[in-house]
Amino acid sequence: MAKISSLSAMSLIVNKMIGTGIFSTPSIIFQYCGGNISLYLLLWVLGSLVIGCGMIIYLEYSLNLPIRNGGEKNYLQKVYHPRFIGFVYSFQIVLLGFSSGNSYAFGKYVLFSIFGDQQFNDSYVKLIGVGCISFCCYLHIVHHKQSNLFFNILGISKILILMLIIFCGALVWLGIIEVPRSGNFTNMLESQYETNYYSISVALLEIIYSFKGWENANYVLSETSNPYKVLTRSAPLAVVVTTLLYFLVILSYLVVIPKTEIMSSGVLIAGIFFNKIFGETITSKILPLFISVSNFGNVLAVSYAHSMVNKELALENLVPFSSYFQHFNWSMFLHWLVTVVVLVAPPSTEIYEFVVNLYIYPGTWINILLTLGLIYLKLKDDSWNTEELTSLLSPKPRIRFSTPWVCIITFLAANLFMALFPFVKPPIASVIPYWCFPVIGTGVLVLGGVYYFIEKLF
Repeated sequence: MAKISSLSAMSLIVNKMIGTGIFSTPSIIFQYCGGNISLYLLLWVLGSLVIGCGMIIYLEYSLNLPIRNGGEKNYLQKVYHPRFIGFVYSFQIVLLGFSSGNSYAFGKYVLFSIFGDQQFNDSYVKLIGVGCISFCCYLHIVHHKQSNLFFNILGISKILILMLIIFCGALVWLGIIEVPRSGNFTNMLESQYETNYYSISVALLEIIYSFKGWENANYVLSETSNPYKVLTRSAPLAVVVTTLLYFLVILSYLVVIPKTEIMSSGVLIAGIFFNKIFGETITSKILPLFISVSNFGNVLAVSYAHSMVNKELALENLVPFSSYFQHFNWSMFLHWLVTVVVLVAPPSTEIYEFVVNLYIYPGTWINILLTLGLIYLKLKDDSWNTEELTSLLSPKPRIRFSTPWVCIITFLAANLFMALFPFVKPPIASVIPYWCFPVIGTGVLVLGGVYYFIEKLF
């Protein structure tokens, strides 16, 4: 299997970060903010700070441990009982590390580009989504070198799409493109309806989902040609560039689309944006198709990264039937199977929002464990605090990287907030019970711990 270059690693991160999130979740997040522009922008700022703190924490772990695929699994096993925490993590990553939300959004944008803003049967969306994940798995298994090339091409194309949205938004703001003013910046403190801690915590969760992928290179570190360069240059650069683009895209949405339309646009906010700019023309049909290609790139990146983690977990016998999933093709099939089940099984109403929340929520508990583990290492492990070491990532002795305490406390507090407050009853009821995703997400982690004791007994 070909090694991943620094450029490919950067493209892998960009492909994962710029997937469905920035093109689909802003409307849902805006609803959770009650239409309050100030709160909306504040949460995006806060979300980017949380991601930055998390990246620094991951950087300390990855630079100070041996090169291995698996990402946070290896970091958790450094601190906690390796088998127990391994099962807890493996159940979360295997059962909830799916590509269902991205595949669903791919289907939505494909149909939107064909039929426009019409109502269409969600069964067709799901069918196209199944085709998307199936084709991605086929590429990874049969044409792996070509899939790496796709990473690079799609990574660049996604940045171009974001830049086009930003460029159009700027032209509208300057009055060069004449579109009716949205009026979103006249009363930024006004709310359409009530919010509470549940609303804010889930809004922040979905913002974190929009940034999800910054840790992707850590999952496939053994496959990179220069791990040290990837961790210290490619990954931070990819995150910084993507974050800046995100803020400008959010501002562009607010400049062009009125508040009421943002709240009702659902996952198609980027498609509505292009309709506002270009009207019902061929251009407004083609550009949503490009967004669906961006979603495809996200599925391509996620399916590869998670399949590599599945394989690593199987090599350590941390999943049932490990002898099968130690092979990449079978680990890829496992990811495909879980993705298809989660995509097809739930009712169509609010499926995207539910799948996104279910996907991202368990990671809050994992991040809490990681942060508490790092605090323990800093306070109790003398070997972790030595000033110099020779790392497998770098041939020369160097100063050990140390995460500032402000980053540790911020990351811990934010994840505790996102883990606990989704259990609070929201002000507005939904079709799928509000407690469903936090209960299932927490339950899967507990199930992993239970499986450890069952395996120990038998």
